[in-house]
Amino acid sequence: MKRAVSVSLGSSRRDHCVEIELLGQWVRLERIGTDGDVQKATALFSALDGQVDALGVGGIDLTVGTDTRAYPLSAGQKLIQGVKRTPVVDGRGLKFTLERQCMHHVEAEIGDDLQPKQALVNVAADRYGMALGLVQAGYACVFGDLQFALGVPIPIRRLQTLNRVIMVLAPLAGRLPAHILYPTGEAQRHSVPRFTRWYRWATVIAGDCHYTMRHMPPRLPGKSIITNTTTPADVACFREAGVRYLITTTPRLEGRSFGTNVMEAALVAVAGKGRPLTYSELLDIIELLQLRPQIQRLDG
Repeated sequence: MKRAVSVSLGSSRRDHCVEIELLGQWVRLERIGTDGDVQKATALFSALDGQVDALGVGGIDLTVGTDTRAYPLSAGQKLIQGVKRTPVVDGRGLKFTLERQCMHHVEAEIGDDLQPKQALVNVAADRYGMALGLVQAGYACVFGDLQFALGVPIPIRRLQTLNRVIMVLAPLAGRLPAHILYPTGEAQRHSVPRFTRWYRWATVIAGDCHYTMRHMPPRLPGKSIITNTTTPADVACFREAGVRYLITTTPRLEGRSFGTNVMEAALVAVAGKGRPLTYSELLDIIELLQLRPQIQRLDG
């Protein structure tokens, strides 16, 4: 059996393990949270190197950027400095393939319910493929990168502006420690409502689940959430808030959706090439497996 393991800076309360069949092979998917402990995560990556078929980096990215430029994040790169043999991914491949296709399928199924076409993308530098998919589907977007990642209350309304902001700030942000850029460990369990104007304005709230929950107001009646890595507790929270649709970009397995890094690691493991897959290779596998967004109605 193939084995794909995600080591995450996130909370160990979200750990999960499942065995699934992909392309005629069985693969064991595991998620190990380290509660924000960078040294523990780094040691786990080194210990698992050569022992598993693929590794995923969770709770931090290895790079951020646009469809044409990737900027390294030193906090993520340092975690895997001891990995020499096992291919390691952070989900970027699926974010630019599977997530970019997401809105095409969502519009075909429930597009009439998603009116007006207004979307808040919490951190588009992390989910640029998802952001592109929303723009191409005709949504007016607010990109919250300055707000959600850096705490600066300035919305970005145009893709061209977003590209310039990423070009200027990504090299600087790449030197910051993980906990500044992203909620890790127990910080993932704390929510302080902010930027509520844009939560209320948007029909669709898209992006990383932790960023969405970090500042969401108690009530989001009629809104639709596009994300992944949702646990049953997350689903219950969104249902209680009055969310209409929960759309996860990765499949739900035994009651939860794994992160893109875990799913990409699983595909790398079954492909057996000993390296990360190209976008073209991922698109071929996505089509073979008929991977589609999971749409769950919560308010009815």
